[in-house]
Amino acid sequence: MTRVPWAEIVRDSGIAEPELRRIGELYSHARSMVVVYSMGLTQYEFGVDNVRMVVNVALARGMIGREKCGILPIRGHSGVQGTAECGADADKLPGAVDIDDDSCARLEAEYRHPIPHRHGLRAAHLLDRAGDAGLDVLYLVGGNHLETMPDRRHAQRALEAVGLRVHQDIVLNTTTLLDARDAVLVLPAATRYEQPGGGTSTSTERRIRFSPEIPGPRIAEAKPEWEIAAIVGRRLEPDRPDLFGYRNPTEIRAEMARVMPLYAGIERLEKEGDWVQWGGARLGASGFPNMPGGRARLSVVKIPRIDVPEGRFLLTTRRGKQFNSLSYGKKDPLTDGAGRSDVLLDPRDLESLGLADGDPVDVVSQFGQMEGHARSAPCRRSHVQAFFPEANALLSRRYDPESGEPDYAAIVEVRRHPG
Repeated sequence: MTRVPWAEIVRDSGIAEPELRRIGELYSHARSMVVVYSMGLTQYEFGVDNVRMVVNVALARGMIGREKCGILPIRGHSGVQGTAECGADADKLPGAVDIDDDSCARLEAEYRHPIPHRHGLRAAHLLDRAGDAGLDVLYLVGGNHLETMPDRRHAQRALEAVGLRVHQDIVLNTTTLLDARDAVLVLPAATRYEQPGGGTSTSTERRIRFSPEIPGPRIAEAKPEWEIAAIVGRRLEPDRPDLFGYRNPTEIRAEMARVMPLYAGIERLEKEGDWVQWGGARLGASGFPNMPGGRARLSVVKIPRIDVPEGRFLLTTRRGKQFNSLSYGKKDPLTDGAGRSDVLLDPRDLESLGLADGDPVDVVSQFGQMEGHARSAPCRRSHVQAFFPEANALLSRRYDPESGEPDYAAIVEVRRHPG
């Protein structure tokens, strides 16, 4: 077993040794504990290993499968959990099922139609493919790849290299407005609250909830998202109207229950307050049937390191309630009214750089540059925080090799803007 010196743990964590020991003692004697994490843990080149380390600690203390215990990852957007479980993941079939010959055969028998037996491309890799070789067609349902992906210039080149780019969305954004090689088609969608017959969404705790339709004005051209996909499907397969013959969301939920055992019970959701939680209240309460021998496994993980050179800073954090690319204002109430161009630093770092609040600065990485204004904030020393997508210019195209998640960290230099 490799022992890590306390000095190294303190330096890498940024937390004083007494506080670390107190937290360790608290966790080692706790009868129950829930570990909650969000994108700050996963948006690294080693994000999957970060999660594995959390799982290791929880398993070592028996904090999985018991009441008032567990691990709770917070998803960043409404609908992310459900879309991933219903087939949007590039390496899963609907129901979060692995793509293999047996799973594909079951769906092919259900629909009497062949489906690909291969993994698709995740968003970052798909943009790389488009940038390298172009794409004939790219169908985007929501999202703003121009602003949320690293290396904005590369994202723009890739999106404009697509022959036909289709945007199915409830709002226009900067990605929608880019040119394509041949044409851009916009398919206006209604929100789930405008959908006749209501719909469902899945929360981060695996709870599938019914969302009723809310009365109010409607945009005549906008259609429910399921209906748009069904219309496209019928045009592509005119001889198979049965494949996309849904008349309402109730019929879709019935089909989901039939072909996705994970979502059993969704067919009974009909009104406000109806919900079903797949997997029950706690996962792991009856063991781990998907693991060898029904037992969970600890993972051997190499502890990742990011060494910040003297005089440089680590940019790690997205700021603001902006869902990555959308801001509801020019100020962030969570950081005492910081503005979109503010670059947040520890006050001691400001002093060492000879800067004061409001001074114009350039933030430079080996991949790009942004202009901003220095602002004192309760940050960790040698770290800098900035708003996204403004700071995306500083990022490289590095991805976690297992999840495909972009690495949103960068080593940067902060210096006074000339003039």
